[in-house]
Amino acid sequence: MTTQAQLDERYGRARGGRLRPGWIAVGAVALAAIGWLSWTTISSTIDDVGIDDLGFEVTGEHAVEVSFQFTAPAGRDVACALEALDEDFGVVGFTVFEYPAGQSHAQKHRETIPTVAEATTGLVNSCWVS
Repeated sequence: MTTQAQLDERYGRARGGRLRPGWIAVGAVALAAIGWLSWTTISSTIDDVGIDDLGFEVTGEHAVEVSFQFTAPAGRDVACALEALDEDFGVVGFTVFEYPAGQSHAQKHRETIPTVAEATTGLVNSCWVS
């Protein structure tokens, strides 16, 4: 008759709290992968700028006013590209505005875009931390 110790030895079952070196390596690699994924996610979104178009007003044949707000990291300069479109969605006006760093995360602006033809809409194309 065999004892439990003989069966454990024969079939490679470990007794007690011993960890095999392979499992330690797997755990270390898993922790490193989780740390790397966390860092890349945080670093890629830390400078994101959120934009909300609030409206537009065609003020004449060669201008359109765009109202918008953005949220950005406090203390960082922001630049925004604004464009005016005609009825066929062709770009008839485009300009970039730069805003100095503010104390608040949210800033509200109203800007005039000069156009080469009459626009039917105005909007914010994009904003970024500069």
